[in-house]
Formats: sequence, structure tokens, C-alpha cells
Amino acid sequence: MTVRELAVPGAYELTPWVHRDERGTVAVPLHVDDLLAATGRDWFAVRQTILSRTVRGGVRGVHYTATPPGLAKVVQCPRGRVTDIVVDLRVGSPSFGRWDTVVLDERALNAVYLPIGVGHAFVAEQDDSVVSYLMTGTYRAETERAVSVRDPVLALPLPAAIRLSARDRDAPTLAAAAAAGQLPAYADALAADRALGPGREPGSSAGPATLPTVGP
Repeated sequence: MTVRELAVPGAYELTPWVHRDERGTVAVPLHVDDLLAATGRDWFAVRQTILSRTVRGGVRGVHYTATPPGLAKVVQCPRGRVTDIVVDLRVGSPSFGRWDTVVLDERALNAVYLPIGVGHAFVAEQDDSVVSYLMTGTYRAETERAVSVRDPVLALPLPAAIRLSARDRDAPTLAAAAAAGQLPAYADALAADRALGPGREPGSSAGPATLPTVGP
């Protein structure tokens, strides 16, 4: 497995070696030793797995978990193709409001690691795209939050026509969520991430957050 840090510090693309022969394929999408060697972080205790299936043009996100408790995850697309989007929602982070994208599909079998406090969204590029989540905590509706995927300040790369849930249509903008005190604090996110295991920090606190004027 190779590990590449994204434009959002602490988030990584994980790309496995894939063995192909006449029978099909075998891959190892997550290898904790490789993750430790590349990032210095000794993750990853899985507490829950989730699968979603999404029609072409369907968008989920931008979702995140209140911190504390926070929740980190590994996301993969074992069937179909999605454009995965990570957004730094950690108030005080040097990269607050920055985003990055990774195409996940069934051929590459690559994955994305999202640390605590980083928001997640994806756009399904094919019908019946399946996304799997390996999570460090369990889903609790009362701690789940969302920021509008259509926020013009974030300017996320979305197709002209998308399908959203009622929850995601009504999600606040980044500025509104910040004003309401809903976003994770960078220091809290780092502390919760440290509780997952020892390792290097993805940066240092940079004081008050400012809203971004550009995305990635």
C-alpha cells in the first residue's frame, strides 16, 4: 500500500497493490503497518462498518461528527466510481476551509483516510456506486453534523445536476455553522485524534479561522 497526504493535512489517499489474474483480483486496501510508516500514527481500531449505495449524480455530505467525541474513518468504493471530497472543518486549522478530491473506484480499490474533524462528501459517477466506511466510533444521530455541499464559498467541484437528501439540502453554510459554534475546534480534533494512537501532528494551531476564498 502506498500513502499520499492530501491538501488537507492529516487526510491521506491509500492505494493498494492489486494482484490480477484470470480469476479476478486481490487487494489489501488498508495495512496499518504501512499507514504507521508513512504517517507516524498508530491507528486504526474499527468500531463500525457502513455501506451505502448511491445513484449516479447522488451526493452525500459534507458530513462530520461533533468533536468531542469525533470520529475518523477510511472510505473506499468497492463497486462503481465516486469523486470523494475531504474538507477541513477544524476551526483554527492552518488549512481551514481547504478541500481536496480523490477518485475512488472498483479498479484501483484505493481509499481515503479522514482524521477527526475533517468533513466528507462524495459524488457518485456511476449508478449503484457502493461506498464502504471503516469507522473508529459508532454512528449516533445526535452527534452527526453537516455543512452545505453547495456553499459558494467552499465552491466544491459538483456537477450541474445533483441529487441531495433533505438533510443535505438544508445544511448550513460553513460560515453559519462556524457562527453557531457547530464546527470542531482544531485543538479538540487533534486531541481526539491523538487518543487513537501516538504519532506526528498534521500541523499546529493557527489562531482564529478565516473563511476561504478558493477551494483546494
